[in-house]
Amino acid sequence: MSKLIVEVHDASDLMPKDGDGFASPFVEVDFDEQKQRTQTKPKDLNPYWNEQLVFSITNPRHLPSKTIDVSVYNDRKGGHHKNFLGRVRISGFAVPLSESEATVQRYPLDKRGLFSNVKGDIALRIYAVQDHSSPPQPRQEYGNVETSTNNSTSADIPQVFSTPLQEINTNRIDEEFEHMGEKVMKKKKEKESRTFHSIGTGGPPSFSHSHPNSGFGFETHNQKAPQVETRTDFARAGPGPGAATVMHMQGPPRQNPEFALVETSPPLAARLRYRAGGFSGDKTSSTYDLVEQMHYLYVSVVKARDLPTMDVTGSLDPYVEVKLGNYKGVTKHLDKNQNPVWNQIFAFSKERLQSNLLEVTVKDKDFVKDDFVGRVQFDLTEVPVRVPPDSPLAPQWYRLEDKEKFKVRGEVMLAVWMGTQADESFAEAWHSDAHDIGHVNLASTRSKVYFSPKLYYLRVQVFEAQDLVPSERGRPLDTYVKVQLGNQIRLSRPSQVRTINPIWNDELMFVASEPFDEVLVISVVDKIGPGKDDLLGMLFVPVRGIPSRIETHHKLPDPRWFNLQKPSVAAEEETQKKKEKFSSKIHLLLCLDAGYHVLDESTHFSSDLQPSSKHLRKPSIGILELGILSAKNLLPMKGREGKTTDSYCVAKYGNKWIRSRTLLDTLNPRWNEQYTWEVYDPCTVITIGVFDNHHIHGNREDARDQRIGKVRIRLSTLETDRIYTHYYPLLVLTPSGLKKHGELQLALRFTCIAWVNMLAQYGRPLLPKMHYVSPIPVRYIDWLRHQAMQIVAARLSRAEPPLRREAVEYMLDVDYHMFSLRRSKANFHRIMSLLSGFTMVCRWLNDICTWRNPVTTCLVHVLFVILVCYPELILPTIFLYLFVIGLWNYRLRPRHPPHMDARISQAEFAHPDELDEEFDSFPTSRPADIVRMRYDRLRSVAGRVQTVVGDLATQGERAQALLSWRDSRATAIFIIFSLIWAVFIYITPFQIIAVLLGLYLLRHPRFRHKLPSAPVNFFKRLPSKSDMLL
Repeated sequence: MSKLIVEVHDASDLMPKDGDGFASPFVEVDFDEQKQRTQTKPKDLNPYWNEQLVFSITNPRHLPSKTIDVSVYNDRKGGHHKNFLGRVRISGFAVPLSESEATVQRYPLDKRGLFSNVKGDIALRIYAVQDHSSPPQPRQEYGNVETSTNNSTSADIPQVFSTPLQEINTNRIDEEFEHMGEKVMKKKKEKESRTFHSIGTGGPPSFSHSHPNSGFGFETHNQKAPQVETRTDFARAGPGPGAATVMHMQGPPRQNPEFALVETSPPLAARLRYRAGGFSGDKTSSTYDLVEQMHYLYVSVVKARDLPTMDVTGSLDPYVEVKLGNYKGVTKHLDKNQNPVWNQIFAFSKERLQSNLLEVTVKDKDFVKDDFVGRVQFDLTEVPVRVPPDSPLAPQWYRLEDKEKFKVRGEVMLAVWMGTQADESFAEAWHSDAHDIGHVNLASTRSKVYFSPKLYYLRVQVFEAQDLVPSERGRPLDTYVKVQLGNQIRLSRPSQVRTINPIWNDELMFVASEPFDEVLVISVVDKIGPGKDDLLGMLFVPVRGIPSRIETHHKLPDPRWFNLQKPSVAAEEETQKKKEKFSSKIHLLLCLDAGYHVLDESTHFSSDLQPSSKHLRKPSIGILELGILSAKNLLPMKGREGKTTDSYCVAKYGNKWIRSRTLLDTLNPRWNEQYTWEVYDPCTVITIGVFDNHHIHGNREDARDQRIGKVRIRLSTLETDRIYTHYYPLLVLTPSGLKKHGELQLALRFTCIAWVNMLAQYGRPLLPKMHYVSPIPVRYIDWLRHQAMQIVAARLSRAEPPLRREAVEYMLDVDYHMFSLRRSKANFHRIMSLLSGFTMVCRWLNDICTWRNPVTTCLVHVLFVILVCYPELILPTIFLYLFVIGLWNYRLRPRHPPHMDARISQAEFAHPDELDEEFDSFPTSRPADIVRMRYDRLRSVAGRVQTVVGDLATQGERAQALLSWRDSRATAIFIIFSLIWAVFIYITPFQIIAVLLGLYLLRHPRFRHKLPSAPVNFFKRLPSKSDMLL
């Protein structure tokens, strides 16, 4: 008799059920009216069973029509009472016939009903074996697995077991499901399942971090875990043996699957919990748990002393060479120094270790050949392991040896240890993949954290001037004020008073940044003619001395009169501080507004909404943790140079920017770096971008880092305390079309520390109070945002290593406000999708009124009469309906964070000419015929918009014409009809009027006619102003 073996390995991230945040899970497997269960694991949300359950197969021919039900329960009282934790229903259609063909698969737990609260997954290994006297012995450890080959034949087993699914064939799938359905109907206890998990056959897949659907194996000092695959693709099998498939009985995907989000299950410490026997209780799990641990060999070269002289001149130019296998790192050489100090750290990835012997050699720099001074060797098996928060390893003095291992003169101070990327030396270390980069360019490959400068709005109110001295007396003046702050220049409106005492009464606004080391330059200019201006006076005001306004109830500072300096002696007066008995004066109000939030991003996806003043900022409500794990399938951005891609990541949230280290010459980089931000508002967005570094080999300064793609994630769409791990598509829109440059794997977790404050945020204004009490003029907002972006980009580009201007501008979407026909289409489709709900309601009401479904129409009649008789039920009914609709939509809620959607953006099938227009410069640089064609196209679109706007205006003017007596007869009819209705409504109860009106609107189609009603005809005959247009 054949046997079915079900190996239950482990489960993770189960739903707590006991009220204390835990569960006591066990697994129950039901196959062919046979039930078996595992042991109960008390108070464990990540249980580990490693148990084997054996079932009898009465007839192997019927196995494809069988279903294996695997249910996970919470044991409440010794198994007599249990809570449902999830289940998996697996079809016997593709169960492998030998143990060697079976692999461990991880299945997401499904719900049992609509209101089931389920999460987590379970790892299973299922296979069938032929007549054995005893079932295979259960395995005790993952690390010591010996698979046995089944030599028995399978002649009496259907051929469907021999190969997994290889292609999508809808006819074949339909036939197989019909065949299975006929056999399932013969069994009364067999239930229909909507999700079938097919188990791949073939040998275990090779471990690869870049495989799109593979799991992530992990390794410790004691044992290895099995490789687990998670698949969520639709109705198709993997490319080769061993690939698991999940077939969902649902419609086609909404967008191109190539641009979709892919959920992953990397072995993160936050999910694995570092349980006993798995990771030996690593200390770093609590603070560095959103990335995979990567082990490194660190070598700290501190200094040397008492080195011997090697040259004929008696000098020594020492440097240190750290060599491990084929990797070699070199320190700087110091001229003529027998006691050099280097203080450099080298890091070698454990995955790339090619030798067990580390050599640290001191050499003398020479013109022809460098001289050997001495060396120190280390056996890697004896290197200590350091885990933060342990204190740094103290360096020690080591005596140098010659090539024959005899002690020679000189000592070198070193520290060698094994650590992870959580080590504080990781960011500043020289990494082994950068072995061919010079020390000058090494800084551009390191990870750094940046902070945007604190920005303020500078308000300048220009009132008037007195006693101006023009170059030509008797000529009327045409004066204006020019104000300059750094690169920002603003002009006031021309004065209407054309005398020596002009009046402007204008307000200008600028963006100032700490530490306020700039000077505000104010010039009064007389416009003589085209291109000819006369400078009448200048004023220099240090920004540091301008008063500030913080609270909204604070008044603006009082205006002041300032002396204008003569242009000819302005520089001399600035340096020597000369005082004039007489000078022209200008009346100004200068103020630094600290109560605003300076917008440096679009308000639609802003990451920071805090005011400039730290005294007005609210306490944080949570913590956002980001793990930049890896990327895969990146395009070679340096293909012409014979290389692939030198990629790094940039993330921006609030005023904190992070830059990951640059991984050189790889299309599948693995960063595994974790960063943390404080969250003050949940309705904010974090932006992560990937770039190709073009400044690592001494490239010219005008070289630009190429953009690979970016991801935006809104925090309000994330569930608290849940870990999201996905591959995000890196989509870039180019003049040639939409391109996918790869996929970025991220881990996200939003932790709330103040639930009351977070919920209260939803009722507070989005921006600080000052934006509503004293709003900024609309004409200034875009200009001020652009200036803030330029200040942030300039400041970050001056850091070391610099965060390049092109990267900052791409992250901040500098050109987002520019016209784009593609984006206009996308916004139009967004509006139409919103109106589609309204049109559906109108269509439903029309179906009710036309009695398309008599039963529904009768029910609406009854409901309408009830609401008319009891009007106090109207509002409760509406809100109850909203509650029920929201509760019903809960099952359809998004399970993944949002990402760049090519379908909504209208980017996947955009016309090439539209893209060329979008990437055109401003002003345009295209030929005149192309510009003329685009202008004509824009005129045609604008003509249709003009017609729609005119129609809306016509309807509004007709409504105004009811009482304006433009058509005296129509107005007379309307007011007489209004009087009759007023008397009728006064003497008739409101309920009767409402019932009569409702029954009239809901009358049967046999009482309707196709002509418009009298009120509609009357309204359309009213006059509008369209006939008054030229």
